[in-house]
Amino acid sequence: MKKKLIIGVFTVGLLGLAGCAQEGEQTAETSTTTTEDSGEVTIYLTRHGETMFNDLDKVQGWSDTPLTEEGEEVAVDLGKGLAQEDISFQAVYSSDMKRSYDTADAVLEGLGQEDNEQVQELKGLREAGSGQFEGESLDTIDEDQAKEAGYDSYEEYEDEKREPGEDEWSWLANAHYYADQSGYAEGAEKVQERMTNAIEKIAEDQSQEGGGNVLVVSHGMSINVMLADMTDKYEGDSLENASVTKIHYQDGSLDVESIGDTSYLEEGEN
Repeated sequence: MKKKLIIGVFTVGLLGLAGCAQEGEQTAETSTTTTEDSGEVTIYLTRHGETMFNDLDKVQGWSDTPLTEEGEEVAVDLGKGLAQEDISFQAVYSSDMKRSYDTADAVLEGLGQEDNEQVQELKGLREAGSGQFEGESLDTIDEDQAKEAGYDSYEEYEDEKREPGEDEWSWLANAHYYADQSGYAEGAEKVQERMTNAIEKIAEDQSQEGGGNVLVVSHGMSINVMLADMTDKYEGDSLENASVTKIHYQDGSLDVESIGDTSYLEEGEN
């Protein structure tokens, strides 16, 4: 009887160990799946190519003019430069403005990836709205804003309304917003919030897909306003058309690696 009991206990022990091992395998499998589904993401945030209003030195904002021939060419060259570095994209996003979408499409053409990716449009990536100042000349916009805001000069307007330490691009967005009488202009805080939310959503979604590289095409003022609040690396320099700002995402955090990089574009031009 004792012999049988010992054998029985031994058998139960083996079954218990097997059960634990199986449970361990399942736990490990679950852990591996979670790791694979939450991968690191690198966002290549790009300003669109030159447009007609860029060339004419006019305020663009939500108004949408087409890419110039040069604007299309630099976008294709950017794609060629990225291809020379063996960079491909697991997802592609643009704002809901045609100049942004067309830039993304041209980059993919230069990259040789145009048949493999579908450009997804996000309203949160669009340019800052300039309200009644859309289409106005950049040469006269300052005095027009001051007049609409009730000031005798732009210097007086800026001295009165600009916050201490406010960066140049946030002030430019707010200068439109404070003076606008139409209700369509956006202040810097709103632009910063929607841009950051859009970038975070893109990063989180791609992370859940296993990570990888994402091309995102947006707009000069919106990118600048977002970066001013996002990183100490930001110095306020104007962003070239088709320049790349690289943002790394891991474990729920965004880290700006570089700003306004034109090396890919220059490599593609050669």
